[in-house]
Amino acid sequence: MGVALLFPGQGSQAPGMGKALYESRPDLRPLFEEAEAVTGLPLRELLFSGSAQDLQRTSVTQPALYVHGYAVAQARGITPQAVAGHSLGEFTALAVAGVFSFSEGLALVHVRAQAMQEACDARPSTMAAIIGLPDDTVEALCREVTEGLVVPANYNSPGQLVVSGETAAVEALMQKAKAAGARLVKKLAVNGAFHSPLMESARQKLAAAIEKTPFRAPACPVYPNVTGRPETDPDKLKTLLIQQLTAPVRWTQTLLAMWEAGIRTFYELGPGNVLCGLVRRTLPEATALAYDA
Repeated sequence: MGVALLFPGQGSQAPGMGKALYESRPDLRPLFEEAEAVTGLPLRELLFSGSAQDLQRTSVTQPALYVHGYAVAQARGITPQAVAGHSLGEFTALAVAGVFSFSEGLALVHVRAQAMQEACDARPSTMAAIIGLPDDTVEALCREVTEGLVVPANYNSPGQLVVSGETAAVEALMQKAKAAGARLVKKLAVNGAFHSPLMESARQKLAAAIEKTPFRAPACPVYPNVTGRPETDPDKLKTLLIQQLTAPVRWTQTLLAMWEAGIRTFYELGPGNVLCGLVRRTLPEATALAYDA
C-alpha cells in the first residue's frame, strides 16, 4: 500500500509554527536562515513569536509555509510513492521530490509571494468557502453573478468548493449559495483572489522565474493542482506550475487519483491538519496523519 506526502497552502499558517522543530533539530536551522537571507524577512521572529495577523500577509505566509513543510519532510525522512501540495504546497512537494532544490524553490516562492501580494494590493478581491452544495451547482451560481468576476478556485472535497474573485462578486455569490441551501458559507482570511484570472499579472512574473529554473525528473510521481493526475515529466511539471496561479486547485481529483494508484496512507507535513480533514471527507477508508515537526 502506497504512501503520499501532502503539503498545505495558505490558510494553514499558525503562530509558533516551526518553533519546536527549530529548537529540536539544529541540523535544520540553516533552512530557516537561508529563507531569511533570500526573502529579507525576519521569518524566525514572525513564525515563533508573531501574531496571526503578522503571518497572514501573503509575502510572509508563503515562504514560511514552504520552509516549514520542507523542514518537516527532512525531519521525518519518509520515502513516499506520491507527493502533492495544495496551492503554495505544490512548490514544497516539488522540492521534496527533487524536481528543484530547496534554494531554487525558495527563490520561486519568494517571487510568487511578492507578485501575488502586488496583485492583491492592486484590486479588492477575496475568497469564500461554500460547503454543502454540489460542485456543479456552485459553478452555475458563479456564472449567474453580475457584480463582477467570481470563479471556482479550490475543489477541496466533495461538497466543499472555494470561490475566488472581486469582493462584491464573491459577496453576491455567498448570498446566492445561502439561498440555494449551502450548509456553510464563509469568507476566507486571505487578501486576494487566488487561482482566478485576477492573478494574471502575478502569473506572468512567476512564469518568467519558473522558465529560468531547471526542472529535473521527480523521485516519485507529483500530482499537480491543475490536472490532479500523476506526472513525472519535468517539462510538463513546469508548464503546469506556470498555469497554477490562474487555474483552480483540483484537490478532490488529486486524492481520488492517488487512491486509484494504490495510495492508502496520507501524511500531511506542515502546520495544522486541514488536508487530513479533506482526505477523510474524500476517502473515508484512507489513513491520514498530520505532522508539524
